Amino acid sequence: MKKKIKKSVSRRFKITKTGKVMFSHQYKSHLKINKSSSRKRRQKEPGELSPVFAKKVKQMLGVR
Repeated sequence: MKKKIKKSVSRRFKITKTGKVMFSHQYKSHLKINKSSSRKRRQKEPGELSPVFAKKVKQMLGVR
């Protein structure tokens, strides 16, 4: 049978051409006045998932 992917995982993570798993930071949409400008700047950029978790995410997405 064809393997089904986890749709929630496919929305949250993107895989780059080189195989890195990238994610978008959380807590960035509102209540920005309490957050420092450096924190807001860091949250704009996508983060890279550690290799241990990246392996699990790729498995859920059906990517080798």
